[in-house]
Amino acid sequence: MTTALTRGAAKAPAVLVLEDGRTFRGRAYGAVGETFGEAVFSTGMTGYQETLTDPSYHRQVVVMTAPHVGNTGVNDEDPESKRIWVSGYVVRDPARTTSSWRSRRTLDEELAAQGVVGISGIDTRALTRHLRERGAMRVGIFSGEALADEAALLARVQDAPQMKGADLAAEVATKEPYVVPAIGAKKFTVAAVDLGIKGMTPHRMAERGIEVHVLPATATAEDVYAVNPDGVFFSNGPGDPATADGPVSVMRAVLERSTPLFGICFGNQILGRALGFGTYKLKYGHRGINQPVQDRTTGKVEVTAHNHGFAVDAPLDTVSDTPYGRAEVSHVCLNDNVVEGLRLLDRPAFSVQYHPEAAAGPHDAAYLFDRFTALMEAERA
Repeated sequence: MTTALTRGAAKAPAVLVLEDGRTFRGRAYGAVGETFGEAVFSTGMTGYQETLTDPSYHRQVVVMTAPHVGNTGVNDEDPESKRIWVSGYVVRDPARTTSSWRSRRTLDEELAAQGVVGISGIDTRALTRHLRERGAMRVGIFSGEALADEAALLARVQDAPQMKGADLAAEVATKEPYVVPAIGAKKFTVAAVDLGIKGMTPHRMAERGIEVHVLPATATAEDVYAVNPDGVFFSNGPGDPATADGPVSVMRAVLERSTPLFGICFGNQILGRALGFGTYKLKYGHRGINQPVQDRTTGKVEVTAHNHGFAVDAPLDTVSDTPYGRAEVSHVCLNDNVVEGLRLLDRPAFSVQYHPEAAAGPHDAAYLFDRFTALMEAERA
């Protein structure tokens, strides 16, 4: 929830107020005004443009743990969607100049142009440590005419909506279906349910000869099968998976028909719910491009890109009986043992909690798109 009063004025005073009362004072960065959201931190040292345009960050204020941000400016090739989705942006030392031949404008200019209120010049290390200890929480950033008594600002932050219970996928998803054609010879057709899909995801499938029909978050099972898919994909997205009853219903219809199925991030949580597992909110979530995950089917450890504040509550070391056959946890985070993937043993379906499409890298998990292709090949055979 953002109100941008003016643009520019990068040196105007600004204040960040957390819902527990802690405040940080700095300077405006991007638009001047006020914004509210959930304060989360991202540990990525590169790829800030992909982070800003990831729809999964809708209604979140992102704190960058890397101290220097904006060095390579903003280009027109790297966005994951048509706009910036973060509610606010927090950096320590914004770049004074850009140093990439691909840059078209500064990050400060882009934030201001899109009305994204930010703050710079604060101790992001201290803020990150606070969020690690206390957990992700609501926050407000205020600058310009939005500045007021801290008690009044705190009251406004505490009145802002929480992420738990938020149903946000339809707010960021496409309103109309569209098609991403296969690159080269077409091998398969996939129906992709857009819960906040990133642009690189259908591109990764198109590279493998897949024609991707991207459908709105509100798509029904009839909409999915109207495109005669060889496989069905459920994307990443924002909000609480406990609210996603519609996508869960569609997922169950796909499982009933044993159509090859792949889910990423929110799609992993949807599969968890469809199988009968619960979901829960993580204390501060996983966000960044340096998270270690083990693929239990191979034993290999991958460095992976993450952006999730919720997780699936499934047993790590036992095979579970579900309405669709046996299921197991296929991937696990080595930092905290959070479930990072699910796999059905009796039907062609799997999912991961992280992002194998990661445009800014790393690319250790890109093989998962090949695994999805192999499921469709086996089903066709």
